Amino acid sequence: MSGALRHCPALLVSAPASGQGKTSVTAALARWHARQGRRVRVFKTGPDFLDPMVHERASGAPAYQLDLWMCGEDEVRARLYEAAGEADLILIEGVMGLYDGQPSSADLALTLGVPVLTVIDGSAMAQTFGALALGLARYREGLQVYGVAANRIGSAYHAQLLRESLPAPLQWLGALPRDPTLALPERHLGLVAAGELGDLDARLDALADAWATHADAALPAPVAFAPVARAATANLPRGHRIAIARDAAFCFLYPANLDLLRRAGAELRYFSPLAGDSLPDCDAVWLPGGYPELHLQALSRNEPLRDALRAHRDAGKPLLAECGGLLYLLDALADKDGTRADMAGLLAGSAALQPRLSGLGMQSVELPEGELRGHTFHYARAEIRAEPIAQARNPNGGPSREAVYRDRRMTASFVHFYFPSNPSAALRLLQA
Repeated sequence: MSGALRHCPALLVSAPASGQGKTSVTAALARWHARQGRRVRVFKTGPDFLDPMVHERASGAPAYQLDLWMCGEDEVRARLYEAAGEADLILIEGVMGLYDGQPSSADLALTLGVPVLTVIDGSAMAQTFGALALGLARYREGLQVYGVAANRIGSAYHAQLLRESLPAPLQWLGALPRDPTLALPERHLGLVAAGELGDLDARLDALADAWATHADAALPAPVAFAPVARAATANLPRGHRIAIARDAAFCFLYPANLDLLRRAGAELRYFSPLAGDSLPDCDAVWLPGGYPELHLQALSRNEPLRDALRAHRDAGKPLLAECGGLLYLLDALADKDGTRADMAGLLAGSAALQPRLSGLGMQSVELPEGELRGHTFHYARAEIRAEPIAQARNPNGGPSREAVYRDRRMTASFVHFYFPSNPSAALRLLQA
């Protein structure tokens, strides 16, 4: 595709491992720069839903997923090119440790030519901080580590020791203190969803204030982003209405999926099962993932919705249920304490939450509509009395291989699908 390069400062925020503070530092950076009048766009490496919700609030703009396998390199480059045309700073939060996974955050940084900001938990070290940072920077040839940030520092003197331990050319970019009040709340699937935190903006402002104490205001040199042609998206039938469950029980929605449906001409009609909503007039239904296990009684009481969903399925209309949506379609669901409640009863079987992960990893599924990519991440163990029409594969050879179930035009699976991985297949799932 011809077109001018776009230039914008960009950083990929990574770490030696999970739990070092990548999300907090990324959110602090985004809010700190946004408060200074800069337009900040934030992305998340990998398939995560929860961190991008926080980054959207921190930056004031939707946060999209970037993954070389799930999204595809062209999709990743196209999103960054669009962002570079409207932003003063692009931040990309990595996944796990810098070199973990296939593809890793380091793979993404090298592919895109984006420099890395390494976040290191400095709470139990001093000069070794510099040695660890240098090892990360030199481990892979060609990777550009621009700077280092410390998390959970104990004092200004501690920050000074860490800063002075960094050898050239590594730069100190800032630090966050060891303060429990700055921590973002978590539960079994990760961070608590942003929409459930009434004080989230206050927390983000506190993170930005704390960051300002030790921050280096210098931005990296702009990165050049080239234009990429996206494949044309097919159109849905005129006036095609898609009802989408959206509330605290069904909140795992990729912005890219919603964008694709809108570009295809869909009319999106959101409804809340938790608020007692029944099904709006629609041609298709999408029940995304989320936390039905935290809202068993409210979901069990919504009999009008159960009846409407059954009538929708029996009429041969499309219904897509992903992970939490699948759990809601079962006969019954039990939470981690064993409390059990009746669900919609459209898919024979039941499920119960487990203390450990039951499904984790990228997934690719060959459906009658075509191949779709996505991921699985859940604590539920389900006993489903139905034969699957397809079985996912894990591209990295991991053990999680989720089944896909179908009854007429109802499709249900633990897989969270990324629609742009195959737009035509995704659209066929949601039309008669």
